[in-house]
Amino acid sequence: MRIAIISDIHGNLEALKSTIKDIKTKQIDKIYCLGDIISKGNHTHECIEIIRKECEIVLRGNCDRHFSGVLDKEKVKERLKEKAQIEIDRWDNLNEILTEEEKQYLNKLPYSHEFYLSGSLVRMFHASPERDNLVVINQDFLETKYKMFLPSEKTLSQKVADIVVYGHIHHQYMDKMYNKTLLNTGSVGNSFCLIRNDKKDSNVKEIRQAHYVILEGKYGEKEYSASTVGIEFVKVPYNVEKELEDDAYEKDIFRYEVLNGTYRNMTKIKENFERLGINFDEF
Repeated sequence: MRIAIISDIHGNLEALKSTIKDIKTKQIDKIYCLGDIISKGNHTHECIEIIRKECEIVLRGNCDRHFSGVLDKEKVKERLKEKAQIEIDRWDNLNEILTEEEKQYLNKLPYSHEFYLSGSLVRMFHASPERDNLVVINQDFLETKYKMFLPSEKTLSQKVADIVVYGHIHHQYMDKMYNKTLLNTGSVGNSFCLIRNDKKDSNVKEIRQAHYVILEGKYGEKEYSASTVGIEFVKVPYNVEKELEDDAYEKDIFRYEVLNGTYRNMTKIKENFERLGINFDEF
């Protein structure tokens, strides 16, 4: 069984179409999506439609939850007042774009999914077992990463996972610990490479591509055996300029992130590194 796992489309239609096209050339049996279908890009309806058609399993990301109105509308606005009016306007814009049927669809998406692959319990979620907006980066503390394998009230079982696949941070990577594997799919529509330096950066613009992961093994096999588990990281070129032609509701921010492959608010990024004792400015 070959399973393509995609995440963080963020309304980027050209990236999603190119990704699905690439997947269909690779003899893939199933496509799973880890959420954040919407927000940032301008093609909300089209991306939801494609994901619903092509993906066997779709999980709910924090943006899907936030903008579809899972919480009471007035409560959301009251909470956002603590940040800035721009956040209220941003929420209003996308919440109004979504149809009621699309909101219901996003609201009902499951939090996590799990299955056995060649004797390994694979668990998937958008960001973490407990929160859909927790940031766990590739340089994180070992204990923080280990907690990603532990169950919660939101996981389907209370077993400790062998392989965890998540999205949210928009950064493709793999780590090994305690005979376990932690995988991040990267982002289809909004890929990031946080550690950047003009003198050290490669000239290859791979960060402007759509990223996803393929898992391969014996689906549903619970007992450990000699059967293999394959992991493949994929990067797919797409027409970035065509995607940016349309007038997204946060066009300038989306353009900056897509073209530069980095997050809009580097203060948050620096804070994540600082909590690990890393001086981000030294990179």
